[in-house]
Amino acid sequence: MTTLWAPWRINYVGKTLKQKGCLLCKFAKEKRPNKKNLVFLTSKLSFSVLNKFPYNNGHVMICPRRHIKNLSQLAKNEILDLIELLIKTQKLLDTSLSAQGYNIGINIGRVAGAGIENHLHIHLVPRWKGDTNFMPIIAKTKVISQSLEELFKKLKKLSKNAQENK
Repeated sequence: MTTLWAPWRINYVGKTLKQKGCLLCKFAKEKRPNKKNLVFLTSKLSFSVLNKFPYNNGHVMICPRRHIKNLSQLAKNEILDLIELLIKTQKLLDTSLSAQGYNIGINIGRVAGAGIENHLHIHLVPRWKGDTNFMPIIAKTKVISQSLEELFKKLKKLSKNAQENK
């Protein structure tokens, strides 16, 4: 495999590995969008955050505020709130990125691919025709075309505008 050097990521990776406690619970304490954590949309019981290790541009996680591990632990009002926020988040991504499709999924447990295995979250990954190009296939390297900071600013602005136009 060819190596793509990204030395600017070491500060984040180092901090993440040293953190104690649940990362998503720390984000859940935010009542409003937060540039530092990339939480760009919140509701009473859930929040949407840009994934700092995205599979694709615009990869978002929609998370309940409450620290739970499985879907069966969600109360009915939490299920409704989580799905409503998923829909709002997808609409924001539609507006900002013009995605042609989405992968939506939940990984429960480390063996299922959960990077954060003890706090339930839904992955929302925008997709475009041709987004699997020669780089991942030949070079085993994924290219993300937009910075997290730029996308965060765009989504925060769109979510604010959506709230004002209710």
